[in-house]
Amino acid sequence: MERWQRVWREGLVPRLSRRSLQALKTALLRDDPRLIQKRTMTPPPLLGLHDAEVEAACALGLCGWQGDGCATVGALEAYFDELCTAADEALGEPAACRHFLDWFDATPRYTMRRLLLAEVEHALDNTPTPVAA
Repeated sequence: MERWQRVWREGLVPRLSRRSLQALKTALLRDDPRLIQKRTMTPPPLLGLHDAEVEAACALGLCGWQGDGCATVGALEAYFDELCTAADEALGEPAACRHFLDWFDATPRYTMRRLLLAEVEHALDNTPTPVAA
């Protein structure tokens, strides 16, 4: 298992809601242009934009935005920070999320979509109860 997959499976998936995984699955299947690489979200999480509505997001951001209803930049930034911090703590490695995020940003879109879709489906298929509230 590659490092990004371990971070995804052990650090992130247990902290993602089933709704958020379903939303990510839909975005990956449809090649939704709102699923972006190399940025956390659009507009960017700048102080003056915290009340702005989210227009696009990375995989983790999309989970919070489309799956869990974080509609504003400020709400999504808080969700993203909490998710990454919890995953890092669970894995016992500072900034462990970077392994997933770096892979997500650096992998060509077609390949990223194919591999991440398989991981999302694995998570959905192997979770007998909702992943997280």
